[in-house]
Amino acid sequence: VKEMAKNVAMQAAALKPLYTNRNEVSQEYIDHEKEILTVAAKNEKPDANDKIINGMVMGRINKELKEICLLDQVYVKAEDGKQSVAKYVEEVAKANSAKITVKSFVRFETGEGIEKKEENFAEEVAKQMGM
Repeated sequence: VKEMAKNVAMQAAALKPLYTNRNEVSQEYIDHEKEILTVAAKNEKPDANDKIINGMVMGRINKELKEICLLDQVYVKAEDGKQSVAKYVEEVAKANSAKITVKSFVRFETGEGIEKKEENFAEEVAKQMGM
């Protein structure tokens, strides 16, 4: 179970998901993406009817949700290359006769929030040489 927790944490660190699961994604975000993707799909296939366009849009939204939601992401260490993080957690829970759920995560980036001091390298060298 500890190894599973570490693996899921490493997944979150490496793939930078924005949400834990699809339920956290706001409807506004999905609607905004639908608008953008609908325009793109109509430009791509101007002759397609609304049903085909809608299918293309929903497919692309599902693909994006799989990338931005931790539990929907393909688990990086999956042997078949298809297993989702949710299925991996479920498997580990079942193997250990436990109930395990990933409720949330927090991801920190090194140096996040730190202001970078702007300095001229040539001036810095000149100062150190006493010029």
